[in-house]
Amino acid sequence: MAYSRPGRQVDERAASMVEALFTQSPVGLHLLDTELRVVRVNTATPAMRNIPMDQVIGRPLREVYDVVDDQEELEAEALRVLETGVPMRDRVVRARVKGDPPRVGHFEITVLRLESPSGAVIGLAVTAVDVTERERNRARVEVLDSVRRRVGRMLDAAVTGEELVEALVPMFADVAVVEVVDAVIRGDDPPLAPLPRGTPLMRTAFRATSSHPPKAHPVGDVRRLPAPTPFSQALTDLLPRVVPLERDAPWLAVDPPRAEAIHSSRAHTLLAVPLTLRDTVVGLVSLYRVGETPPFDESDRRLAVELAAHTALCIDNARRFVREHTVAATVQRQLLPRTPESHASLETAYLSVTGADPGSWYDTIALSGARTALVVGSVSGHGLNAAATMGQLRTVIRALSAFDIAPDELLARLHDTTTQLAAERANLPLGDPLRRETLAADCVYAIHNPLTGTFAIAGAGRLAPLLVRPDGTVGIPDPPTGPRLGTDADAPFTSVEFEAPEGSVLVFTSDPLLTSYLADSPGPLHSSPEYLDRPLQELCDAVVYALPAGLGAGDAAVIVARVRSLPADRVASWYLDADPAAVAEARHRVRSQLTAWKVDDETAFNTELIVSELVTNAIRYGDPPLELRLIHDRSLTCEVRDAGAAAPHLRHARTVDEGGRGLFIASQLAHAWGTRYGDEGKTIWTEQSFASRKDSR
Repeated sequence: MAYSRPGRQVDERAASMVEALFTQSPVGLHLLDTELRVVRVNTATPAMRNIPMDQVIGRPLREVYDVVDDQEELEAEALRVLETGVPMRDRVVRARVKGDPPRVGHFEITVLRLESPSGAVIGLAVTAVDVTERERNRARVEVLDSVRRRVGRMLDAAVTGEELVEALVPMFADVAVVEVVDAVIRGDDPPLAPLPRGTPLMRTAFRATSSHPPKAHPVGDVRRLPAPTPFSQALTDLLPRVVPLERDAPWLAVDPPRAEAIHSSRAHTLLAVPLTLRDTVVGLVSLYRVGETPPFDESDRRLAVELAAHTALCIDNARRFVREHTVAATVQRQLLPRTPESHASLETAYLSVTGADPGSWYDTIALSGARTALVVGSVSGHGLNAAATMGQLRTVIRALSAFDIAPDELLARLHDTTTQLAAERANLPLGDPLRRETLAADCVYAIHNPLTGTFAIAGAGRLAPLLVRPDGTVGIPDPPTGPRLGTDADAPFTSVEFEAPEGSVLVFTSDPLLTSYLADSPGPLHSSPEYLDRPLQELCDAVVYALPAGLGAGDAAVIVARVRSLPADRVASWYLDADPAAVAEARHRVRSQLTAWKVDDETAFNTELIVSELVTNAIRYGDPPLELRLIHDRSLTCEVRDAGAAAPHLRHARTVDEGGRGLFIASQLAHAWGTRYGDEGKTIWTEQSFASRKDSR
């Protein structure tokens, strides 16, 4: 009986185990020589099946695996392992794997240096583990996290689509297209599923891995989806579908431009995912995989459903914002004046308000004595509530200005009104979200007097006008700033006057940052003399063009005004004696002046009656000195000033009374009348429209 030596049995067993390892291990095993040529490789791994060994043994590793990543860098790292002996562990690389169809897989590579018993370096051992599915799952998690972080940052449906395709390409798809129902873009409610045929969709985003990808339709194109196609079917049953893209698929003939783009891009799989929200259709996401990218599978389809749900919610939030913005902008435009008042001494223009700040407002108000009030303000808050509050405050200012009160007194009364509105808001039911919004407002109110060439101004909050003088110097008049309207501050409001010579340009804005920028930066306002004889609207446009991105006038309420002098021949004034005989003198002077102004006979006759009554009342009940003044501007103004403080009252005389009809007669002949108080007494005024201007309306 022959006995084998134990050492020989061990060697044979070890050799058998090594052989089994290289023929049965699912882990890719490679032995490389010092020239990185393959010495041995296991044949059990899917990547090496059906590959003859004579095509592998002795060949460089780069020819065995077609590495997608940087091949030279990978070889350089392997050579460093040979040189240093420091292993390279768990390096993930992508490589093309032969098959039907070919695919790109992920492999986790570990490289170890091999040494002989004497210590000589004899080569490398390389293990390669197929981690394709693990990497795909990790990529899916990263895609989902990226979409949740990046999509929906802006309340804009088009931007949301762009954010989505940027997050998906190339991490999840090679081509991504987002189409949104056109009505949803405008803020309308999304239609119920199934999507009615003929509903237009807007292509809001497109992205592809290729630098020059073929497009069926440009971004921004609005069109109806042809049917039947996988896209129309997905918007009918609201189910995502993975569709292999075969060249002879019958549905491709329904949409030739899209079919041509698909074939040109070599796309092999489509994943059509509807954007839905509560059984309504928001839009559609179309994802394509191209070339060697693996086709979409069931896991991809489930992930796409989650991505679409998040995107649809973000688009719906943007839709709601657009609708609220549209409603607020509509309310704001209806509440604001369309065109500024026309004045010979003050030319004004408005910069367009887009509704981005619906609580901002502007106004120009015609006052007696050819004066004009300029108002700019801003209410805290946003949306429709801010627009409604703005309308309330603008109406209050209009009503208060009719009393011809000074700017500081007007703001004090407006402050009381705003405080009352804030108290009403604070008493709303606990569940009303408006209750938690503080009501406060900034406002600047200025009165231009062309007879003195001055502005009287008062401010509440941080607003102040910008004054550009004819010599080009730019400054911000320093009006005494009172508390914000509606706050609890008890500081009083005060007003000051400043001169604005002819040719001066004033800019009133509801945004202090905009005012500061226009004051400090070089721009058209610093060369305002160039605009003295040009349309004011050109100056408004130049201001907008000069603003940097992110600081637009469209978010603020803006008035631009240019001061003009009132022609001297349009004003006539006379001092009168406190004697009844002065009534006849006043009528004679008025008749002569109106004849020189070529005023129509009807207006001249009525004016003589008004002057008779007003002068008579001033002589009887007022204190000298008496002054009569006529102003020929947008209307004919008649003013009688005296030093008395007694307020006149409109009376309805009885049949047997011999007096008491003066103000009543004046009020019937004029379209407006009132009393204005000043430091030197009071002024009774009337305004009459010219007959020719009445007829032209």
